[in-house]
Amino acid sequence: MNLSDLSASVLRISDIYAAEHGIDRSGDWAILKLQEELGELTAEHLRLSGRARGEPSEQALGDEAADVLGMLLIYCARAGVDLEEAMQRKWLHWLEPKTA
Repeated sequence: MNLSDLSASVLRISDIYAAEHGIDRSGDWAILKLQEELGELTAEHLRLSGRARGEPSEQALGDEAADVLGMLLIYCARAGVDLEEAMQRKWLHWLEPKTA
């Protein structure tokens, strides 16, 4: 699955979830949810590294990382960010051969 397909699937799931649970996703909702999910990922990291209470779980860490990625895809779609283009411009160009 490529990033565009993943993004489309995540957006569709988000629409279904919001409709089923009556969630208002207006305004700054996506960036706030992204921040919330990043906090949850951080909490799992702290548990796994023995610096927080609770049962450490590598599965929970993966689940929270998936939530962060999902919310990032949602945020980018809502903000009009072409994430594939941005990644090429910001990161992937370093893998291209240098021209003299």
